[in-house]
Amino acid sequence: MSRTPAKLDELDLAILTAMHQYQKAGILELSRRTKVARATVQSRIGRMEESGVIASYDPQIDVTAAGFDVQAFVTLEIAQGALDLVAAELDGIPGVLEAYATTGSGDVWCRIGADSHAGLQTVLLSIDRTSSVVRSHSVIVLSTVVPHRTLPLLRTLTPTHSSKAPAYRQADRPAE
Repeated sequence: MSRTPAKLDELDLAILTAMHQYQKAGILELSRRTKVARATVQSRIGRMEESGVIASYDPQIDVTAAGFDVQAFVTLEIAQGALDLVAAELDGIPGVLEAYATTGSGDVWCRIGADSHAGLQTVLLSIDRTSSVVRSHSVIVLSTVVPHRTLPLLRTLTPTHSSKAPAYRQADRPAE
C-alpha cells in the first residue's frame, strides 16, 4: 500500500527534532521547546501520526545491552512467489529483528540477534529450515558505525514555510 508523502514544514521538522532530542517530553514540553502553542504541537503530531510519518512510540531497545550482543545480516534467496510465506515463517523466529524484501542477488534481507555464537547458529538454522528459503548468506556485525537514524534524511527535505506558528512566521520576515 503506497501513501502520498506528507508535506512537512519547518515547524513539523522542529517538532520531530524536539521529539527525538527529548524522547520523554510530553506535548507541553515540546510546546516550550519549539516555542509554539500546545494545541499547535498536539495538532501537528496528530497529523503526522495519521499520515504515518510518526510510525510508533516504541522505546528504542538496544538488544546488545539486553544481552544479545551477537548480530548478523542475512541475505535470503527464496522460492519463486514465496514472499508472503517467508514473511510468516520469519515472523515466527524470535531472533529475526527485521526483514525486508530487496532487489539484487538476494530476495530478503534480515537482521538477526542472538546471545552467543551458538545462539546465532540456532537462529540461522531455523531460518534455513523454513520451507521457502532456498539459500542464505550471512555476515556477522562487528560494531555499529552509524546507528539507526532518520532526522538527517528528513532535514534534506525542502520544507514548506509555516505561516501559522508565530515563532516560524518571523523567519519569513525580511531582515531590518
